Amino acid sequence: MTQHDVQHYMRGGTLQLAALPPLSLYVHLPWCIKKCPYCDFNSHEAPGELPEQRYIDALVADLEASLPLVWGRTVHSIFIGGGTPSLFSPQAIDRLLGDIRARLRLEADCEITLEANPGTFEKDRFRAFCSAGVNRLSIGVQSFDDVHLKALGRVHDRAQAIAAVEEAAQAFDTFNLDIMYALPGQTLENQAQDMRQALAMQPPHISIYHLTIEPNTYFAKFPPLIPEEDTAYAMLDQITEMTEGAGLQRYEVSAYARPGHRCFHNLNYWQFGDYLGIGAGAHSKLSFAHRVVRQVRAREPRLYMDKALAGNAVAQETEVSRADLPFEFMLNALRLKDGFKLQDFAEKTGLPFTAIQKGLEEAERKGLIERDFVHAKPTERGFDFLNDLQSLFLAD
Repeated sequence: MTQHDVQHYMRGGTLQLAALPPLSLYVHLPWCIKKCPYCDFNSHEAPGELPEQRYIDALVADLEASLPLVWGRTVHSIFIGGGTPSLFSPQAIDRLLGDIRARLRLEADCEITLEANPGTFEKDRFRAFCSAGVNRLSIGVQSFDDVHLKALGRVHDRAQAIAAVEEAAQAFDTFNLDIMYALPGQTLENQAQDMRQALAMQPPHISIYHLTIEPNTYFAKFPPLIPEEDTAYAMLDQITEMTEGAGLQRYEVSAYARPGHRCFHNLNYWQFGDYLGIGAGAHSKLSFAHRVVRQVRAREPRLYMDKALAGNAVAQETEVSRADLPFEFMLNALRLKDGFKLQDFAEKTGLPFTAIQKGLEEAERKGLIERDFVHAKPTERGFDFLNDLQSLFLAD
């Protein structure tokens, strides 16, 4: 990163951001034991031994090169995602967090999440991750049913999933369970059974995703038989009812939490906050006084390490155009049950409220949002037809 680049961001432009939004850090650790057939993330099956030290050297070099772009800003949350980050040793995570702390100012109660899988040897590391400074675990359970786990290509079984959640509950004050529904061959009763098991373990937070068949995945080539759309809707109604009964509030399209356990890192994404993404294929969104910039790192892990260590990890960089900003903001903000403050739109995009006025009027006319002079939020119908609602804000 040359001095010229930083000045390039600071020059005058068409936007006027009075203040910068909160900043989060995303760290991508790209390896997993086995690629799942539904996964379209930048994840790679681990080579025999992970190049832990070299990869962390690369992350630190990547972070150092990015420091001028976030100079003086406080980091409110760190999310270590993957891949399966829990394949990295606790010593490596300890070193990574120490190196980050030495270079960035972290909020005193900075939320530090690590994604983990329920495999036995990973479960044995949970307490050590906690000692390394991780204070929130996100466990990729997906299902508690052995038949469905097999269909999803997961490497753990029901017993390991339960053991991992029990271990997380003892080692961490807060944690998340990832659950999927509308799985191959899943019935409403199977799904209710999964939810009963998940809720019996009293998780403070659950993220629940509809299985979607993404392009370029094994499932896209060999599609499994998944439940009809009507069944999937019934499953979602069942999930919402059961989580509510267990004291978890749905605060975002796919997130349910007990009071005080919402995920700050994800909320920051949805509220159009800033995030610096380091690691193979990581994305960043950074605001400056007159522009909003997006970056993508080199995707392939080996190439990423070479490039980051040579000081040029960023493979792609674009300035978000004025015309695209309203849609980008609304794509995120409308996922939140409470919606957003109209003033936030102006503060986070640097655009006048008039840029979304037409879309809001149309959405209100269609019964997809409700609003007053301060606030706008999706109605229940808007939540159910989120894509239709979001598309009202696409640039002409």
